[in-house]
Amino acid sequence: MRRLFPVTDETAAPAPDQAREAPAAGPAGAEREWSLDELAAAYAYPERTTAPASGAASATATGSGAASASGAVLGAASGAVAGDLPAGPSAEPRPWLRANMVSTLDGAAQHDGRSQPISNAADMRIFGTLRALADVVLVGAETVRQEGYRPARARAEFAARRAAAGQTPAPAVAVVSAGLDLDFSLPLFTAPLVPTLILTGAAAPRDRIAAAEKAGARVLIAGDGAGVEPARAVRALAELGHTRLLTEGGPRLLGQLVAAGVLDELCLTVAPMLTAGAAQRIAGGPSVAVPSRFALVSLLEEDGFLFSRYRRV
Repeated sequence: MRRLFPVTDETAAPAPDQAREAPAAGPAGAEREWSLDELAAAYAYPERTTAPASGAASATATGSGAASASGAVLGAASGAVAGDLPAGPSAEPRPWLRANMVSTLDGAAQHDGRSQPISNAADMRIFGTLRALADVVLVGAETVRQEGYRPARARAEFAARRAAAGQTPAPAVAVVSAGLDLDFSLPLFTAPLVPTLILTGAAAPRDRIAAAEKAGARVLIAGDGAGVEPARAVRALAELGHTRLLTEGGPRLLGQLVAAGVLDELCLTVAPMLTAGAAQRIAGGPSVAVPSRFALVSLLEEDGFLFSRYRRV
C-alpha cells in the first residue's frame, strides 16, 4: 500500500537521478502491506472534543423499555482535521459520523446484491480497522438481511487501543429499521459481545419491539412516526456514549444520512472494476437540493484499488 495524498517527500515522484534507487521504505511510499497500527493511525477519529449541550434532550425509557431521543445533531466543523474540532462550554462529547463504502469505476455499490465481490483483501483490512476504531456500527435492516450481518468481534490487535479509549471490547451494532422485520434468532441479536441496538420510530409495531427486547436487543425510539430521523438517531447514540460512529450503509440508509446533513466523513474504496447492470450507487433516495461538498483528506492505493477519505467542508 502507498499513500498518494497528501503529498510528502515519500509520495512525491523521485528526481530523474533517483529513479533507479530503491523505493521509499517508510509507510507512506512503500509498496507493502501496512500494519494495523499504521492503518489505525491513518484513519483515527478526531479528538474527543465537546460541544454545547443547548437544545439537546436526553433519552428516556418508553413504556416498552425502549428509549426515546430528541434534539438535533451538532453540525460538523468546516475544514476540521483530526484534533482540530471546536469545543463548547459543555462536557458533552461531540459525535462524529463516518461512512465506509465501496464502489466500482462505473458507480456500482454491489454486485449480485452484495458488496463482497467488489472488495479485496486491502479493503477488508481497512473495513476491519474502521470497525475496531468505532463505538458503534450503524447499518440498515436491508443490509443486515442481504449481507448476513453478525456481531462485531473483539480483536486482540486493537484491545489495548480500545481499552485506552474507554471503549467496549467490540463495537455495538445499531440496526435502523422501521418495521423491525428482522430474525431475532440470529447471533447478531442473541450472542453479541455488546448488546445490539435497534433504532426505530414511535409507530413501530409493539410486538416486534417486545420480540427484539426479549432476544436481548436494546430498542431506541428516534422518530415520531414509523421511520427514524437521522439527526435523532445520532443524538440517541451519543447519549449512550457512542460518539465515534461508523455506518456501513446500505445505500438507502446512507442517502438518508446525507439528506439529513449528519454525515461528517466518507471513506470510499474505488474498485478497479466495471459491472454495468442496474446495481445501486453508494447512496440512494431523493437528491438533495444543494450537493454536499466534501474535501479530500487522504488517498491510499494498493493493487489498483483506491482508498479515499473525505470530510465535510
